[in-house]
Amino acid sequence: MGLRKEFVRLLADKTAVDLVKQEMIEVPEGLDLAEMIYEVMEAELSLEDKINEEVRVMLNQHQETMRNNGASYQEMFKLLKAKLVRERKIVL
Repeated sequence: MGLRKEFVRLLADKTAVDLVKQEMIEVPEGLDLAEMIYEVMEAELSLEDKINEEVRVMLNQHQETMRNNGASYQEMFKLLKAKLVRERKIVL
């Protein structure tokens, strides 16, 4: 994730305040809108980290074959990540 969690928390708080202030939404009593927004933002921002970890695991499973064939880890990482992103229709 490229953003620090503290910044994401501040952004979520500001978004929640602005949505209520501009009367774009109504928030039921007891609902922590800022926390809900933070969780969604955090999930979206951590998506690339999860994809990267999945690619690492896949490449580690085929490390020996790649070494024997002279394949570049970095190049294979980029190709596999791009393939997963396309297949899952993810926007990073």
